[in-house]
Amino acid sequence: MAKFVLVPGGWHGGWAFEAVGQLLAGEGHEVRALTLSGLGDEPARGANLDSHVDEVVQALHEGDAPAVLVGHSYAGMVITGAADRAPSRVGALVYADAYVPAHGDSVWSLTSQSYRDRFIAGVAADGLSCAAPGHLDKRCRAHPMATFLQAIALTGDWRQVRCKAYVAAFGWEGSPFIALYEALRQDPEWITHRLDCAHDIPRLAPEAFAKILLNYA
Repeated sequence: MAKFVLVPGGWHGGWAFEAVGQLLAGEGHEVRALTLSGLGDEPARGANLDSHVDEVVQALHEGDAPAVLVGHSYAGMVITGAADRAPSRVGALVYADAYVPAHGDSVWSLTSQSYRDRFIAGVAADGLSCAAPGHLDKRCRAHPMATFLQAIALTGDWRQVRCKAYVAAFGWEGSPFIALYEALRQDPEWITHRLDCAHDIPRLAPEAFAKILLNYA
């Protein structure tokens, strides 16, 4: 039995992995889908990238076995930070249409101008949290803007995780992740997969995504 720790992307909570989690649990695996601070029923209260990383590190230390650590979109920042702090607690890293940062990167620095424009519009109300785009699920919450802006501090220890996989979604326009996928496809340290769906892989292609994840159990 493997342990999966699933970390959702911007504006989403652990509910985004409901179908994927059920499929993994149905195969006998332990599943923990996180809702990061500020993205549940409670307000953010100063959440930033560091605090989100701390929450994932805490989840990794629960139980004895190393985890398959999965991050979608924004959560690529979070799982990289967590693996950097606790590489021995991670058996595999799986990025789903997600950012893979180097030291000093932020979501703001890595993303496309269209996403920066979306952040600027979304944060206009209070300057602290970015409203969820209107087309997203009604369960989405305003996202703490500090998590998009804060630069990540990395030692490079996350690269000690031997199994690193990237899953790219090829079914949408304007993706800031295709170039990253193409680069990682040439890197022998990475395993790459592609799915023909839009960005929200866990909800739009749960069966195909779960099948990929089971390779790393």
